[in-house]
Amino acid sequence: MTKKKKLLSVVLTLFALWVIIGVTDLIRVRSFEKPLFCIGTNIADDGGSGHYAGLGYSFDIAGNFMPEAELPGVTSYGYQIMGIPVDSGSRE
Repeated sequence: MTKKKKLLSVVLTLFALWVIIGVTDLIRVRSFEKPLFCIGTNIADDGGSGHYAGLGYSFDIAGNFMPEAELPGVTSYGYQIMGIPVDSGSRE
């Protein structure tokens, strides 16, 4: 195997891993759960609403995260890739 093929293989593997991680987080948020692979930044005192940053993608989440909440979990979200809004949704 040449060096170019090895490098291409590593790059494709890393890209595939990034896609899998991003899709996993998107599926979780669309199911009104917190993302798994993102780091919460600027989180509100309710225990979960705020901005979540991943590797090249992020979520802005609002939700009911207090123990006494009637419908706990994410109530609305915005999804960005490289800062560009891609998707949003809310639980109605």
